[in-house]
Amino acid sequence: MSTFKKLAGDTALYGVSTILGRLLNYILVPIQTYAFSQPKELSSNVTFYSYIALLLVIYTFGLETAFFRFAARKPESLPKTFSETLSLVLLITLPSTALLLYLAPDIAVWLNYPGQTTFIRWSALIVAIDAITAIPFARLRVQNRARQFVKVKMLNVGLVVLFNIFFLVICPDISGGKYLTGLQPFINLVYNPAIGPGYIFLANLLANAGYFLLLRNTFRGFRFRFNRAEARVLLVYAYPIMLTGLANVINILTDRLFLRHYLPEGFYTSASGAALTNEDALGIYGNCFKLSVFMALATQSFRFAADPFFFSRADDKNSPELLARVTKWFIIVCVLIWVGVSLNVDIIGVAMLAPAYRQGLVIVPFLLLGNLFLGVYQNIGLWFKLTDKTKFGTIFTVVGAAITITGNILLIPIMGYMGCVIAFLTSSFVMLALCYTFGNRYYPVPYNVRSATLYILGGGLLILGVWLFPISNLWLAVPIHMALFGLFIVLVLLAERDTLQPVLLRLRKRRG
Repeated sequence: MSTFKKLAGDTALYGVSTILGRLLNYILVPIQTYAFSQPKELSSNVTFYSYIALLLVIYTFGLETAFFRFAARKPESLPKTFSETLSLVLLITLPSTALLLYLAPDIAVWLNYPGQTTFIRWSALIVAIDAITAIPFARLRVQNRARQFVKVKMLNVGLVVLFNIFFLVICPDISGGKYLTGLQPFINLVYNPAIGPGYIFLANLLANAGYFLLLRNTFRGFRFRFNRAEARVLLVYAYPIMLTGLANVINILTDRLFLRHYLPEGFYTSASGAALTNEDALGIYGNCFKLSVFMALATQSFRFAADPFFFSRADDKNSPELLARVTKWFIIVCVLIWVGVSLNVDIIGVAMLAPAYRQGLVIVPFLLLGNLFLGVYQNIGLWFKLTDKTKFGTIFTVVGAAITITGNILLIPIMGYMGCVIAFLTSSFVMLALCYTFGNRYYPVPYNVRSATLYILGGGLLILGVWLFPISNLWLAVPIHMALFGLFIVLVLLAERDTLQPVLLRLRKRRG
């Protein structure tokens, strides 16, 4: 139980920071959508951030996981492993970033966003900083310095939010003479309305630059090291992880990269009946997609704690049983998130999105389910990392990416962004099924498949019922949906009472 409590405690700590970070970050959704009320204005924002995520996987090259693996095997050589790993990331990142800065004008034309060369350069610097600081963050996790990790992440998110509020709200208001007119000369020096959505990138870049100050102690002891033999060992292990991550990111981002190009012009209309451009559709889809990232809270929190935890216990004979128990509760938490957000997506949409973006809310429950499957896949996928059979992870995610790409090409012209959702959902489920099937052969884990299936089916039926019988009046809909969600939680607690009762008894004894 002590090991389970350790994992649960670390997951909770990472989870609290991730949830608070995401909640602060979600402040940006209404700020940005109300600042740019026409969805097409945020089209390039959706596109560029998709490429940032793609490049980050290439730059880090799976070396985070390699660092976990080799640092866990030889804890005494952690400083040396840190220097070797970070040196490889620098060798990949610095020349690539220089090339992107040079080619930015051509890239802007190629992406059909002429005049946004500066935004591309800011994006290149954002991804470079994220890549360089990835290994220091991994070092904090290996050393179980979760509080320091959380502190730095939270400060970064806070800076991102503050810079967004400054550039998107305060500067336009003062420049327009709404208040504090005495500050107009200063604001006019730092603010140019023509930059518009570009300030979202600038805010991110300024906040990320603070990482170097906040992580300065974690960088301490770093020496550039490159030994061909040692680098080969790291890269051989990391290369399949990179391919897996790349295929995974392609799987997740293909929709936003393909939608603008494969969607027929005039496919969607606004509430007033006016035709929407493809840039409008991408802006709507990209910002509604952010609401589905609630599921990533549980997934990311668990992964931050689970990777170093299970790597350090790779040879423990009790690890499979522990992983099965952890996975069961991971699925329960994910299903509760799925049901809770899906039942209340109408009020969440009103709170988070400007009116022009809300017509895309129908996709949120499906995206949440896809992210649920993807989260479970990443969870049970620990087997191929623990057994050094990382090639299977590559195979599974390449298959998933192929399904996503094919599905988007075939379905977007017919179904619009709902085609993106179906392709993503199908891909995530297929990857999960493949990972579970092969995992039973190479690293058997006694997962409770029946329990997982019943929870997912039960949650799905409840969501379907609510969507088949909509309530147009929000004042009536919200309490009814919250009551249904509360009932679902009660049913889950009753179903798990045999597991929870011993825990509650121990808590009562401690309080007594």
